[in-house]
Amino acid sequence: MANGAGFWPARGPGGGNQPGAEQLFSVRLVVNGASRNVSVPARRLLSDCIRHDLRLTGTHVGCEHGVCGACTVLLDGAPVRSCLMLAVTADGAAITTVEGLARPDGTLSAVQQAFADCHGLQCGFCTPGFLTTITAALAAKPDPTPDEAREIIGGNLCRCTGYQNIVRAVLRAAELLRAGEHGRERSAAPHAGRADPGQGEAGRADPGQADPGQAHPGQGEAAS
Repeated sequence: MANGAGFWPARGPGGGNQPGAEQLFSVRLVVNGASRNVSVPARRLLSDCIRHDLRLTGTHVGCEHGVCGACTVLLDGAPVRSCLMLAVTADGAAITTVEGLARPDGTLSAVQQAFADCHGLQCGFCTPGFLTTITAALAAKPDPTPDEAREIIGGNLCRCTGYQNIVRAVLRAAELLRAGEHGRERSAAPHAGRADPGQGEAGRADPGQADPGQAHPGQGEAAS
């Protein structure tokens, strides 16, 4: 039975009930390359653990339903919605947040540099989720087409940019990764050597134009 404060009693270390307390579980994580140990209740979301227990506030919480993608982190290299995971289920996992994308010396990653080059953010609230999502996608597919770039970001929502510059940033990041030049030099042309995805090219739709049968990334059904 719940106590007057609205909490379920938890059994304490001594075996007695402690009204208002919750049983804590030890969770070991490797976060951005560093081993971290936290004690959390069973119901603590991974997003809350990252933000409040680990104090890594770059991971943002938006919809809390796994739709917007703002809370995306990398779990053993794969993008996951941290608002849909319990922290205890990540025990023993390696987690990369947006704070862990840059090099140890502070040099921006290729994806971060590409967002700066292509003006891929405005308010920045959704940006951490885009950065982690794109980082994982480019590790699997290092040379995406403009259509594939749109598909990569299709599960993340942005209310500011209209996605045009984010698509350009995906292609720019791929160029930087292939050239191995991120952190060493910045080209004046955001996507030299490839047609501007904002200028429609033969056989490919302009990213600002809705393709028949394909949802625009800003539509709710495009998010997964």
